[in-house]
Amino acid sequence: MENKIVAYVDGRLKESERLDVEKHLAACAACQLRVNEFRAVAGFLDELPQIEPSAAFDVRVRARVAAEPVKQGWWAWFRPSPRVAFAASLLLLATVWVASRPQTADRTLTPADVAQINQDLPMLENLDVLSDFGALTDLPQPVQAEDAGDSNQDQNQNQQQEPNQQQNQNPEQNQNQPM
Repeated sequence: MENKIVAYVDGRLKESERLDVEKHLAACAACQLRVNEFRAVAGFLDELPQIEPSAAFDVRVRARVAAEPVKQGWWAWFRPSPRVAFAASLLLLATVWVASRPQTADRTLTPADVAQINQDLPMLENLDVLSDFGALTDLPQPVQAEDAGDSNQDQNQNQQQEPNQQQNQNPEQNQNQPM
């Protein structure tokens, strides 16, 4: 009701709203007091003489409005401020610096690098591991369906045993294969 009291006193409510406020006022003494206070203030304001503005008032108001700064559109956000220009120049400088650094992939091998590679070469002589990834064949095959659980496990075990038997039969061939 607080929001409707001023509109009720001024006579700006619709007919249905006015009737609702009058029903409420019949039962609520606090709201009746507020309505009487607002009516008293409105009566005092009506008794005050109206002040007529001078002829130059309109001209002065229009001049003040014209002197106000104009709001800028959305495109004004794109105009660089000193902070934005400084940040952009730092970003550009960092990009140029990173791009001008020598790439590690383009580096040529020095004699010291070649010597280190030759020293580490004996570790790579186990050609069985490099040429035939038998460790991957030891992994079980994925189960296709829940029904075929036992039959698939038997097949997986047979498949795992076959590569191991082939490796055990031909160990000399695996070691003599070139890279």
